[in-house]
Amino acid sequence: MAIGDPRQGRRVGRRFGGLCLLGSLALAGLAGLAAGRPGALGSAYAAVSVGLEERFHTRVPAGDLRLALGPRGRDVRVAGEIGEGAAQRLKVLLDANPHVARIHLTSDGGLVDEAVGIGALIADRGLSTYVPDYCVSACTLAFARGRERFLVTGGRLGFHAPYDPGLFGQVFQADATAERAAYLAAGIEPGFVGQALAVASADLWIPDAARLLQANVVTQVVDTDRFPDSTLDDDPSPEGARAAVLRALPLLEGFATRPNVLARLAGRYRDGYFAGRSEGEALDRLRRDAAREIGRAVAGADDATILALGRYLHRAMRAGDTSACLGIGTAGNLLLAQETLNEADEGPALLARAAGQGAPVESGPVRAEIQRSDFARDCPGLTEAYAHALSRPDPAPALRALMLRKVRPADEAFARP
Repeated sequence: MAIGDPRQGRRVGRRFGGLCLLGSLALAGLAGLAAGRPGALGSAYAAVSVGLEERFHTRVPAGDLRLALGPRGRDVRVAGEIGEGAAQRLKVLLDANPHVARIHLTSDGGLVDEAVGIGALIADRGLSTYVPDYCVSACTLAFARGRERFLVTGGRLGFHAPYDPGLFGQVFQADATAERAAYLAAGIEPGFVGQALAVASADLWIPDAARLLQANVVTQVVDTDRFPDSTLDDDPSPEGARAAVLRALPLLEGFATRPNVLARLAGRYRDGYFAGRSEGEALDRLRRDAAREIGRAVAGADDATILALGRYLHRAMRAGDTSACLGIGTAGNLLLAQETLNEADEGPALLARAAGQGAPVESGPVRAEIQRSDFARDCPGLTEAYAHALSRPDPAPALRALMLRKVRPADEAFARP
């Protein structure tokens, strides 16, 4: 029996000929009859389909579940589809590392028996569980057995009824007695359990955090600075780190023509992951590193590009709230400008334009004739400073001064998003 998200990654994995083709045609005919007579014939069709799936394995096999020991031996990262042997593999890892306290879970489900086995290991050893992103379907059976059960702010837990996989990706509702017992044994509210298992196998219910806390599914919702980062659990390779960096900061697509810059940023991010930095700290460091690289690229841009960037920043300052306005205007924060405007193309295109103009230079103080009021510490003053610079016959020097000036430590709060 499986309990995963049947809508994800399910494709016919192979072709059959001869007798198997005839069997499939016969099964298709039986399916047509079953559609009109859902009783005994429908059950017979389901049994035949499930049996043929067990015989021929037409579904795409589950990917390898990744189990990794986290920093200082206190966390185990579990990522991927829960397949055969997952519980035994986790047992071996836990036996070899007795100081593990938490299991990080990132999974779209898998086999019920294996998920229940993982849950039993968690309960027997008094471990906590933590979802840093998503844990759906069978994964929740493991999560629910944690002594403490943590969900990151914005994380997702997804529920539905278990299913038996049939031939060529077909899904048949299965008996949920074992799942119901497992959830109830974990102390989850019976009403919640009934609602979760009433969701059709092809659907997914993702309750909000308030409902999860009320039903005792989750014991605490935590910020991203609480536990070691798990964003690379499914792929900690350099390529995986690069993809994670671009997901976190899409503006950096503008460095596509400078792969060494992206490699540098991804490498630092990956080092932090292995060192055990929290996700919040890792993202803060990434933003600072990225801002430094962006500053170097902008410092080498020509006047026309500086003008385009100045107009972009000015538009973002006017579109954002006071906090965003201050963050964008104080030090030319292109990252925050793109997030404020929420536009997929213009920000990366402008950065690519700047990055493509010769070698980047180290950003530093830029001399220009600008009025003292240009360094205002309030949103209207900053917005006016950019407007004043843009209105000049030769706007580039004043815009460079506004975008590239260094922020003193006492002023750092104004530069943060």
